[in-house]
Amino acid sequence: MWSIANKVAIVLIAVCVALLSTQAVAKKAPVLKPNRVDISYVQPPNPAHQQLYELLKERRVLERFRAYLSPLRLPTKLTLKADGCEGESNAWYEESDHTVTVCYEYLDDVLKNAPESTTPAGVTRQDTIVGPAVEVFLHEVGHAIFNLLKVPILGREEDAADQVADYLILHLDDDIARQVVSGVGYMYAHEMQSQTPGLQQFANVHGLSAQRFYNLLCMAYGKDPKLFGDVVERGYLPESRAETCEDEYKQVDYAFRKLIYPYIDQAVVKKVQPKKLMRPVEK
Repeated sequence: MWSIANKVAIVLIAVCVALLSTQAVAKKAPVLKPNRVDISYVQPPNPAHQQLYELLKERRVLERFRAYLSPLRLPTKLTLKADGCEGESNAWYEESDHTVTVCYEYLDDVLKNAPESTTPAGVTRQDTIVGPAVEVFLHEVGHAIFNLLKVPILGREEDAADQVADYLILHLDDDIARQVVSGVGYMYAHEMQSQTPGLQQFANVHGLSAQRFYNLLCMAYGKDPKLFGDVVERGYLPESRAETCEDEYKQVDYAFRKLIYPYIDQAVVKKVQPKKLMRPVEK
């Protein structure tokens, strides 16, 4: 039979093991902090991108994204990088080193596709440059948020990253949100003209440009039908889709507030006023 002393000893050992296990778990828990975004302008290997590299630095593009994202409480550093990509027009988030890379080739394509004059729809050249540049960084930051904060995703991750980017865009100041939505809408419309949907395109992890175009306009109209009322009036967004846009926006708003908003440091938000940081530099 076990003596009382032996029973007490076993209980004490069990308590010690439990305490040590709790401490081990506590040590592994990541510390979430704001101001954990680094930036890097990599010297472009292609001399044709040198002017673009200098323009990005002059306009302090990455510095402004860093400040905009500074309230986000992260478990580790996130790096935003502009880099050459061996001729590939692309952008991505790399999980292994927590880096968002936007290629000079991608930004160069944005510049090449921008119209020289304002379009009949009232979209300016600056809109078509600022919009896609803002959207591509925020889309890839969406992937980073999912990974670093372990945000659950129901559906395709690329669609969810679009929703995060669109949501953040729509919470900029009204004039900036309007400019970015106009510019990104122009980009999708331009891509639609050169895209002939086939089976392989439907298999892509990204939605077709036409789908992304309507999703963006629906989110915008759903959040602010006054600011974006003309997208329905002019026929860019079908009325049949517009009827559900308020609910679509509310669904994304609920998910963002539930899953991501708790990681935003409100003291830092008040300090940096991030909405105004994305205002384009007038030259």
